[in-house]
Amino acid sequence: MSQASPLSSVIPAFPAPSFVSHDEEFGAVVGDAPRLAQVVATDAHEGPVYIPDEDALYFTSLPGRVPASGSPTVAVKRVALDGHRFPLEPDRVTVVRADANVANGMALDREGRLVVCEQGTRSRHARIAHLAPPETLVDDWRGLPLNSPNDVVVKSDGSIWFTDPSYGHLQGFRPEPRLGDYVYRHDPATGSTSVVADGFDKPNGICFSPDEHVLYVTDSGANQEAGSYYADRPHHIKAFDVVDGGRLAGERLFAVVSPGFPDGLKVDAEGRVYSSSFSGVQVFSRSGDLIGEIELPGAVNFCFGGPERNVLFITTDEAIWAAALAATGP
Repeated sequence: MSQASPLSSVIPAFPAPSFVSHDEEFGAVVGDAPRLAQVVATDAHEGPVYIPDEDALYFTSLPGRVPASGSPTVAVKRVALDGHRFPLEPDRVTVVRADANVANGMALDREGRLVVCEQGTRSRHARIAHLAPPETLVDDWRGLPLNSPNDVVVKSDGSIWFTDPSYGHLQGFRPEPRLGDYVYRHDPATGSTSVVADGFDKPNGICFSPDEHVLYVTDSGANQEAGSYYADRPHHIKAFDVVDGGRLAGERLFAVVSPGFPDGLKVDAEGRVYSSSFSGVQVFSRSGDLIGEIELPGAVNFCFGGPERNVLFITTDEAIWAAALAATGP
């Protein structure tokens, strides 16, 4: 029988009914005493990244609007965690950068620096950049500007893989696209950027399997303009084999997400795949079968963290939540 999570005695919140099992394998994810608790009420929208050395979670805020220009404004924020103690006081949330160029997804590189998807505006370039010190890593492909980078992951060789849907244009804060909605690989060592996948409507979340042999990408094409849902457009996860460390092959449908469409995407140490949906976080086996769900409507994105790497921190636009699991992050 699975061991109880060490957080089970310190998170007095939603108990097991928030965890819905569809297969016995889900028992290995939740363990004997899963818990779901609000960490802090805040405008946490995207890009959660846990930094172990700081016991802190970084995230990007819910977009606001600049009255004069109508452009969205997004901040990068930080919540100072306190081990397994939840909920936390609001003053533990601080602003790292007030205007982060409409930042969305984030990841840590191999030197521990935050890599940020900056969606840009009509007057500022979209780009992939380091947060601190500010540094552009890539802002074009063959001289053409990126659309509005959405999510990013850094491979163990240092290469940066990211999705670039045209949501910025659809939402009115980016010019008309000059590139397709592609998935890219950028090599910081050479400065080269290549398209690795082009068959998406709206590529969104992205992550590697623990051994980095498979790349998963969500397609949220069912969501076009804000608040829309088109059932006949993509709302699924694609899987690709990673060939020679830098190319993709064997494109295949991994799973269809319902209700709603997928956004955030992560894997655990055993290779199970986690995706956001309208109902919360859905968990799939390595073969693509839905094995369980964490019921949390409004879930946008998430990441593993905590001292034992067994806490799934989930952003929901109005708060950050913690799901204490038996599964751990890779």
